[in-house]
Amino acid sequence: MSEEPEIMRDESEILRQTFKEEASDLLSELETLLLRLENDPEDMDAVSGIFRAFHTIKGSGAMAGFDDLSHFTHQVETVYDLVRNRKIAPDRTLIDLTLSACDLMQEMVASPKSVDRQKKARIDELLSSFRGLTPGAVSSERLTALSKDGERGVLFPSTEGRQLTFRIRFRPNPRIFLTGTNPLHLLNELRGLGECWVIAHTDEIPDLNSLDPEACFTYWDVILTTRKDINAVKDVFIFVEDESELKIDVIDDGSISLEEKDYRKLGEILVEKKDLGAEDLRRVLGHRRPLGEVLVEEGLVPHTSVQAALVEQEHVRQLRERRLSEEVISNLRVSSEKLDRLINLIGELVTAQARLSQAAAERNDPGLVLIAEEVQRLTADLRDNTMNIRLMPIGTTFSKFKRLVRDLSAKLGKEVELITEGGETELDKTVIEKLQDPLLHLIRNSLDHGIEFPEVREASGKPRRGTIRLAAAHSGDKVLIKIEDDGAGLDGESIRMKALEKNVISATDERPGKDLYSLIFLSGFSTSSTITNVSGRGVGLDVVKRAVESLRGSIEISSTKGSGTTMTFSLPLTLAIIEGLLVKVADDFFILPLSSVEECIELTHKDARKNHGRRIANVRGQIVPYIGLRDQFMIGGEKPDIEQIVIVSHDNHRIGFVVDKVMGDHQTVIKNLGKVFKDTEEISGATILGDGTLALIINIPKLVNIAEEEAVSGHSAQRSCGGNGPLWFE
Repeated sequence: MSEEPEIMRDESEILRQTFKEEASDLLSELETLLLRLENDPEDMDAVSGIFRAFHTIKGSGAMAGFDDLSHFTHQVETVYDLVRNRKIAPDRTLIDLTLSACDLMQEMVASPKSVDRQKKARIDELLSSFRGLTPGAVSSERLTALSKDGERGVLFPSTEGRQLTFRIRFRPNPRIFLTGTNPLHLLNELRGLGECWVIAHTDEIPDLNSLDPEACFTYWDVILTTRKDINAVKDVFIFVEDESELKIDVIDDGSISLEEKDYRKLGEILVEKKDLGAEDLRRVLGHRRPLGEVLVEEGLVPHTSVQAALVEQEHVRQLRERRLSEEVISNLRVSSEKLDRLINLIGELVTAQARLSQAAAERNDPGLVLIAEEVQRLTADLRDNTMNIRLMPIGTTFSKFKRLVRDLSAKLGKEVELITEGGETELDKTVIEKLQDPLLHLIRNSLDHGIEFPEVREASGKPRRGTIRLAAAHSGDKVLIKIEDDGAGLDGESIRMKALEKNVISATDERPGKDLYSLIFLSGFSTSSTITNVSGRGVGLDVVKRAVESLRGSIEISSTKGSGTTMTFSLPLTLAIIEGLLVKVADDFFILPLSSVEECIELTHKDARKNHGRRIANVRGQIVPYIGLRDQFMIGGEKPDIEQIVIVSHDNHRIGFVVDKVMGDHQTVIKNLGKVFKDTEEISGATILGDGTLALIINIPKLVNIAEEEAVSGHSAQRSCGGNGPLWFE
């Protein structure tokens, strides 16, 4: 008994933590829906989504003990109940207030304790502003009353991806047979739309003496669950609706709500269908016997009407229970720590599998080789499936920037629209988390110094509203993310002058535009003549490049003066396990990411002498510069007669890495080198081979940059080039 309070506290904490995660997702979704509604005030699907999100936060918040949040959300929800009933127009003022309310709700979710005086003042101020937008500036009490009245209203939300349940009362014209129409065909057509229950009402069929065999005395109640909209249901009756009694109601809109799992009571259904009067219901409720039985006995309702109501009640109840169960299963939440632990275990399994494969090959035991191959296949499948668990759509990150663009463009006095594409593109959650700051930095730069003021754009023949396009797409085993604006573009001449001023380039340097633009990624490099509290194109872009390269990615710039700038990130899908090319230099092993490798060629001493000491190779008529890993890492020993050049692609250039021997592809589990080697930029990590040997993973962008800097500065004569002159890069 003494442990019960502790158990209850644990369950309460789990419930609160679950609600925090759910509320955070819903608030993020709310921002997206609100901005969508601002662009299209007639988008009632967005209004319905906003209302449902507030309703869910209110109900779940109350269950989790967030009473202040639940009460505040209830007031905001009431306002959007008026919006969906077209009593309030969703103008910019309402959107501004609602976004401020979302910010406050986010704070209340993060700090569930009772609100302090300052937060209470903000709540009162927001509620007062909301009341000022309602018809007649109604009071908070009146808003609460309105919300209670409106909760029973029928909502027609978007049916895309969700099911609607309809109640259909079809009473055909008694002379329907004379028109050549068979009602049973119409009912069968309804069955083709989805899950269908049909109840025939036969209480109006007369006795045989007065029966007209050519007349229809039967009518039907139908409960239909379908993914079609109401128009598809109406189309079934398009040729008979004018001469028949037809009533179609939505009784379940497919939304998920723990509060509404139970459906209406039997009496409520009968009254709503007008099969029973409210006064008769109140009188009969005094009996202690089952309601349906009493109603039939007293002749107030036919037996078939009670049966139809019971079928509707049970069907909707089961439908909601099934939907709630599916929602819980499909949205199972797993903590990041557990996922990281799983990835680490998979990494250890991959290493153990490599050891097993090597041991099987050394023993030359066919049976053991077969087992090792099976374990290798299963390990690869397990690795791929585990990686997929870590993959998340990048659209959630993209949607967060819409609010930033909206607020910041208003602050700067500009008109800017953010267009996002490829939000469904999946990327490792770790990559997404580390990508947010670089994207934020570049978008702020585009807003502040890329997009011109509306008057300037008009004067140059552009539309007043500028555009920033944020797009993602898969490209092989990489993801390409583009940040594109239609602003002023980069000024190549200004960049060249600033580079000369800082002694970054010489006066005779005539590098092309793309290489010239890359100078803005140098530390402290900026062409902006003014400093703002938002950004400066060039200021801090070295941080952006470092962040992207830390993800083993690259960044490319293209720009046209007066037309805009595009920055493209190329990123790996995951940071945990990669396919690599294993190479050897003397007794040391290295891994090159296989996704960057294009081909391997031989390098003889004779070929090297032909180039008079320059580190270049002629590959089918194309000049390719190369870096010797032996010289770069100062590895001793004699070079073999024939070395190998592994040619990789980097920044749209082909670069070679000279090694002693190419061992083959290798499933590489990336391990950190630790704090002692944190400043070793040429190496991005290490992996363990099957025999326990350590192999270092080459950081291609960093190694190329270091070699270029050494070559340009002339300090590489002894270390990188062995006294044979500087490296040459295309």
